[in-house]
Amino acid sequence: MEGQTVSNILAALACALGWSVWSVLVGWLAHLLPQAALSSDTWLTRRPWPETKQLYQQRLGIQHWKSLLPDAGNALPGGVLKNSLVSRDPATLHRLVEESRRAELVHLAIWPFWIATALWLPPAGVLINLIFATLFNLPCLWLQRYNRLRLQPLLLTMHGRHSSEW
Repeated sequence: MEGQTVSNILAALACALGWSVWSVLVGWLAHLLPQAALSSDTWLTRRPWPETKQLYQQRLGIQHWKSLLPDAGNALPGGVLKNSLVSRDPATLHRLVEESRRAELVHLAIWPFWIATALWLPPAGVLINLIFATLFNLPCLWLQRYNRLRLQPLLLTMHGRHSSEW
């Protein structure tokens, strides 16, 4: 019985350490991505189905819980907190859209770590890690997509306004 307890503690520590190291590694690699790599949607960030901000508001109630999610945008030197980009000029809004893509890529890359837990956990433990990964990354993914759905039409409107002024 005592050996089983030690084994369970070691498995839990391996999960905590693994999630922490993987999250930092993915965040660091995403931090190294050049802005040009984030300037437009890719097959990873583009949805093949139509999305609307109303869907996120009505079905997910995102406006009620989005402020509860942490923002690790400035966890690394030179990083940017999304809520610090509050200016309404096109360059700042475009940067915010880019940062939302970076955050989406981070959460897409963090999520599959649950598969690695199969190396040391029984199936029930892997399932718990799958649930954990989904519960902690899916809301962040939804928020990044919602933010782009709000910002991209505004940028298009601003771009059209600036084009007509020339």
